[in-house]
Amino acid sequence: MSLTPKVAVVTGATSGIGLAVTRALAACGHQVFLCARTARTVAATVRELQAEALDVDGTAGDVRDRDDIRRVVRHAVDRFGTVDVLVNNAGRCGGGSTAELTDEMWFDVLDTNLNSVFLMTREVLTAGGMRDKKRGRIINIASTDGTRDDVLGTPYSASKHGVIGFTKALANELAPTGITVNAVCPGHVETPTARRIRREYAAAYGIGEEAALKTFRSKIPLGRYSTPAEVAGLVGYLTTDTAASITAQTLNVCGGLGTS
Repeated sequence: MSLTPKVAVVTGATSGIGLAVTRALAACGHQVFLCARTARTVAATVRELQAEALDVDGTAGDVRDRDDIRRVVRHAVDRFGTVDVLVNNAGRCGGGSTAELTDEMWFDVLDTNLNSVFLMTREVLTAGGMRDKKRGRIINIASTDGTRDDVLGTPYSASKHGVIGFTKALANELAPTGITVNAVCPGHVETPTARRIRREYAAAYGIGEEAALKTFRSKIPLGRYSTPAEVAGLVGYLTTDTAASITAQTLNVCGGLGTS
């Protein structure tokens, strides 16, 4: 694969998929600026990755907050220069019986998973300098639930369907500029969030966590969860020069789950 090292920004980058993506991009030679909500966790992650001789930095930022987004992108540009790669990874799960959902739950899931993708993308295109280049990569972490249903997860499913729609529309808008936009859709990935989802599922259906895990695995043709590194591998490929003609795509990393 042909790869020209660039400046990347990754949101939600201190655990799970976001951390794996940050590590993978930096290992390929990108300068990576990361953000997440908790300053202490961001600082610890930066120290950990710098100890691995990776060129990373970061700052705390809440992707639901416009001022925080502006600050994160400004710091990224000040530290490494204008942005070439944006990975919108920050997100949250959430759901339950739709009739019992609170306004707070619904709007927080949409703000975190969908509205943040628009806000961060707009800021990177403008203040981040991406739209003035002849090359760029915007990669949105969606979900197989963005193309399928998610029982007891209407806010999450709605948000991820929205991310995919945003991705396709923006990709066609930006195609003449050389900026590509794609959605990577993980299925079940072994992360702290996945473990929390299994606990919530077990509680909702009155079963044990091992039974919940068995239920989830039974729906995956490969019979196992994907790993964060496997998702990061696809994200990394999409940043390469070789992937320059891939845009407006919804690409699954799911062990076959998204086709069942």
